[in-house]
Amino acid sequence: MKFKASLTDNGVNLLEKRILPALDKMGKICHLYFTRDHTFFLHNLLNGDGVQSIAQFRKEALFDDYRISSQNDDRIAFAIDLSLLHKALRSILNIYTEFTSHGGGGPGLNQLQIKLVKKLPAHSTQPMPFLTFETKGYKSAVIQDVPISKPLSRADVAELQAALDASQEMPRTLVRVPNMNQLEQFVDRMKHVGDVINVSISKYGDLHLQISTSLITLGAEFRKLQVLGEQAEAPGGGEGDQNLSAQTRHQRAIQRGDAAMVQVSVKHFFKSLQCHLAKPDCAFYGIAPEGACLTVIFQFFVPGTHQTDKSICLHCRLPVLDPGSN
Repeated sequence: MKFKASLTDNGVNLLEKRILPALDKMGKICHLYFTRDHTFFLHNLLNGDGVQSIAQFRKEALFDDYRISSQNDDRIAFAIDLSLLHKALRSILNIYTEFTSHGGGGPGLNQLQIKLVKKLPAHSTQPMPFLTFETKGYKSAVIQDVPISKPLSRADVAELQAALDASQEMPRTLVRVPNMNQLEQFVDRMKHVGDVINVSISKYGDLHLQISTSLITLGAEFRKLQVLGEQAEAPGGGEGDQNLSAQTRHQRAIQRGDAAMVQVSVKHFFKSLQCHLAKPDCAFYGIAPEGACLTVIFQFFVPGTHQTDKSICLHCRLPVLDPGSN
């Protein structure tokens, strides 16, 4: 199997300043998965434990001169330590930037390449796989090697692809939360109260969060949010429930079949909010059919517009807890 590509300046900035800092908060180890047209960073898709995060990029979003070949339909996947990957990228980027800023090689002649290689580590008799970054320094090529796992077998790649396909199922109703900082600040306070958070989402555009213990109940409600998918008109045009408490409103919405509620770990919920480090423009929350999981979709706009950048996709799936776990 072979993989080799040149990182574009946009791809370098996207990974180094936004995507890798966010994904590193989701978990140290993830699967890096290359196909003919896409690159994926995948957390917890095979073990099913913890928050699943799926970051997908069209090859043009990150690379030029993209070459991949394998006997498994040109698909290659392996596990990698994100902190080591980020450290190697920052290190090679310093050399690349310094050399380019001094006019090294002229425009377009100095490239930051990434490729899969096998090398014999020191004090070892067995070649090991690495993801390697390479660029030119003043007098020689500069190389940074990131150790990776043995590439996944055909069966394991098929399992990973099946899990990826299953993760693409979207909730029937999604509500948009434009202010991620406000939500993160609130959940940061809530995580000191309890371990389980109730999340309710209505077709009216309401997002209701609540933590309850034997001593205290703390909640927040975000109303009249933008709704994608299935939606409904609030009773009385929204005026009939004005004088009711948020708790009563969301309970009635559930009884009418206009809302769903799940319980998730506060720790998982807060971890998913760390994706704000990727600087998305907004986020959508939804509950999967049958309450299978809580889904958070982060949306990116084409710079200078309000059009969705379809070359980048990032979403998380939070496992739900049994109602009795509280």
